[in-house]
Amino acid sequence: MEQIAKTMISLGTVFLLVGFFLLFIDRMGLDSLPGNFLFQKGRVTFFFPLTASIIISVLLTFIFNIVLRK
Repeated sequence: MEQIAKTMISLGTVFLLVGFFLLFIDRMGLDSLPGNFLFQKGRVTFFFPLTASIIISVLLTFIFNIVLRK
């Protein structure tokens, strides 16, 4: 039961950090990179941040490799 609680706290922390990141994505300029796709038709809007996702993936991979290296 203790392991489940730790996992839920970790996931909650990750969701919290992602939420804060999404709130401030405009200020960091990641919403207007070339390669981010924005489709609008009528009242429906779809935004797919491909370039931002690749940049974030590379940064997180680099950080996790440094932190988790044995």
